[in-house]
Amino acid sequence: EISSLSENDILVLRLDLTDRSSHEAATNSVLKHFGKIDVLVNNGGRSQRSLFVDTNLDVYNAIIELNYLGTISLTKYVLNHMVQRKKGKIVTVSSVMGIMGAPLATGYCASKHALQGFFNSLRTELTDYPEISVIQICPGPVQSQIIQNVFTENLAKSIENSGDQSHKMPTDRCARLTLVSMANDLKEAWISDHPYLAVCYLWQYAPTWAWWLMNRMGKRRIQNFKSGI
Repeated sequence: EISSLSENDILVLRLDLTDRSSHEAATNSVLKHFGKIDVLVNNGGRSQRSLFVDTNLDVYNAIIELNYLGTISLTKYVLNHMVQRKKGKIVTVSSVMGIMGAPLATGYCASKHALQGFFNSLRTELTDYPEISVIQICPGPVQSQIIQNVFTENLAKSIENSGDQSHKMPTDRCARLTLVSMANDLKEAWISDHPYLAVCYLWQYAPTWAWWLMNRMGKRRIQNFKSGI
């Protein structure tokens, strides 16, 4: 299929979410080029794979700086423009980890819970702007590079074994379902296959059962982690 886009329709900017002082200038560069911002997709972040008792607190600081503070910083500058226009979509890729808790990901879960709380609260501040949508996407396991780039127990260490990804949702299916959610202005979308999706429903509607199940699953997951699986 031949694209109808010209070179002028595409602008690529390098961006560091942790360099918050650069976010206003980046937003202004986009506005100068296109004249408006219709959609912001917050999709930057890193996961974690380490036990809390073994993990340096600097790792938690880095996770919050990147996943949470970096995201809301960029959102702030783009939202200023959307409020002036009274129109726009703010889409944030959270995670099923923003809904539930899981072992080996205490910092990652915390950052995604923070995003859920922030954007659910922000939505209530924008009731005078019905054409500004706040959309949260909560994917389960998806085939991506996220495991190769996880935080571990210290900032200098990378993961040794990224494991098999064949059981995870294909990337293109997750992207398609995300676009469908955006087009329909869903406030929150859980994009996952079973059994992860079923665990989300348990966590939401029957938390006592979810805690029991997660304790059983978590024990095995921690044993596999310690065995290097």
